[in-house]
Amino acid sequence: MSRTASPVRNCPGPLNRRGFLQLGALGLGGLSLADVMRLRARASGPAAPPDTSVIFVWLPGGPPHMEMYDMKPDAPSDYRGVFHPIRTNVDGLDVCELMPRHARIADKYNIVRSIAHQFADHGGGHKRFLTGRDPQTPTGFVNDAPAVGSIVARCREDVRAGVPNYISGTDAGRAGVDTYSFGAAYLGPAYVPFNVPGDPSDPKFAVRNVSLHESVADRLDDRMTLLRDFDRLRRGIDQSGLMSAMDDFDQRAASLLTSAKAQQAFDLAREPDALRDRYGRHAWGQRALLARRLVEAGCSFVTMVMEKPYQSGVPWLKQGTYNWDSHAVNCHLFDDAKVRLPIYDQAVTALVEDLFDRGLDKRVMLVVTGEFGRTPKITTRPGTQTGVMQPGRDHWPSAMSLLITGGGMRTGQVIGQTNSKGEEPKERPLTPNDLWATVYRHLGIDPEWTFPDYSGRPMPILPYGSPIEELC
Repeated sequence: MSRTASPVRNCPGPLNRRGFLQLGALGLGGLSLADVMRLRARASGPAAPPDTSVIFVWLPGGPPHMEMYDMKPDAPSDYRGVFHPIRTNVDGLDVCELMPRHARIADKYNIVRSIAHQFADHGGGHKRFLTGRDPQTPTGFVNDAPAVGSIVARCREDVRAGVPNYISGTDAGRAGVDTYSFGAAYLGPAYVPFNVPGDPSDPKFAVRNVSLHESVADRLDDRMTLLRDFDRLRRGIDQSGLMSAMDDFDQRAASLLTSAKAQQAFDLAREPDALRDRYGRHAWGQRALLARRLVEAGCSFVTMVMEKPYQSGVPWLKQGTYNWDSHAVNCHLFDDAKVRLPIYDQAVTALVEDLFDRGLDKRVMLVVTGEFGRTPKITTRPGTQTGVMQPGRDHWPSAMSLLITGGGMRTGQVIGQTNSKGEEPKERPLTPNDLWATVYRHLGIDPEWTFPDYSGRPMPILPYGSPIEELC
């Protein structure tokens, strides 16, 4: 019998297009921060949880597990690929030769090799992985259940740290919540992430709605002064308390927009040059550093997308591809990996080390994954861009690998094992739900709490799944 968060009210459902546009375009997905706060106030939720956070690094497209964390050097040549595994500082944990930094700090993270599901389409895979539910349709990126980050935002809506409580970082033009199935579904648009698009390594990088031009700030100050003047007049005639409540939303929104803490959290220039260099002067590296700053400032759930490596001065590789979708028609799997994996290696390991160095390894949990793995058997096709035969791997939800650390967990482990060709779990089979049960436990969220769906039916946060005990 599931326990319902008390009290719970029906979510009003999604806004129609006209109403959505009328709300304005100041902040999240076209909603002003005050609008978002008003939407959130329509439902109450569980009490504020412990002081814990999650950094979720999303690798859309499906990273190749057999080129990264689950190499099979003894498999047939059309399975194992061309790269060699290298030993790490943990016995039994090998990684790809293109990730030497991973090898040096393997005692600080865990690799899970046995998570699997059944949705091979990108849209279905995103929805299955990010919501913990089988999607109603196996394609498309619009959620019919809330993404985990939205669940966290809903459960922690009373947390006021001076920064947005759910933040995502993406490439410019990739900010829509439906690009990666980050939608909040029946929780409503108040619980989508505050998106930070662009390249944080760019000297001109700025965060919309946090960095205000002086003229805008002056007008905002004038508006707040005017509101206070009106407030003195109307306070005497408002007996319902509604106006006072609306004042609170406006003031909270304005406080967030002008918050010195928020501006400082997003300001990477405050970091030493040596540390920024350690992460890498690249969108992925600086996005990882920004994630650390945001959780340190109090954000509960930070999603950073590492998708396109060919930016921040890295020249486009004709036989490369935008995301991790390494079909032979998209890219030359091995040539693309030679560019992609060293950048990834630097960014992720710098983040892991930084969390430990700053004593955040108990408070902050880090998860790095994509929606599925790649076919163990290599295919060869003519490349769309190159016109020549090249190797690649297709979608493969039956096996994948992910990195996880922090949250006070034991580290230096390999959890689960696939068969000799990397095709499916052989030991310790797990699902994305087991990962999310682990994450929710870290955040102090009971997965049996329920929220009403569009029809008013109580829906548990997570329909099934158990925390991964090896990570305790």
